[in-house]
Amino acid sequence: MAQQAARLKVKKSNGLSIVEFSDRKILDELCILEIQEELERLVAAKTGGHFLLSFKRVEHLSSAALAMLITLKKQVEKNNGQLKLSDINPQIFEVFKITRLNKLFDIHSSTDEAMASF
Repeated sequence: MAQQAARLKVKKSNGLSIVEFSDRKILDELCILEIQEELERLVAAKTGGHFLLSFKRVEHLSSAALAMLITLKKQVEKNNGQLKLSDINPQIFEVFKITRLNKLFDIHSSTDEAMASF
């Protein structure tokens, strides 16, 4: 069985993990499950860590992916860390607004802006 390419690109900078999604569409259950597992491993390996999720490449996001983000936020905060989001496509941001998740998450227009806010 061939090895699946990582669905996330992770860079570390001054105690901050900057996570970029490799996929343009985060829609199907298998994709979301793989992303969730990768993110959970990152969070578990780092108590008190700060995480920035960049949605630069993402064009489509399912409601299941939103649920996964809520769970991730709880896990990060349980470990005394912070989770911030950046570079969200305007169409996806509309979904965050409709579901009021823009009130739950700390969302920034750019990676640089989000990094400066930690």
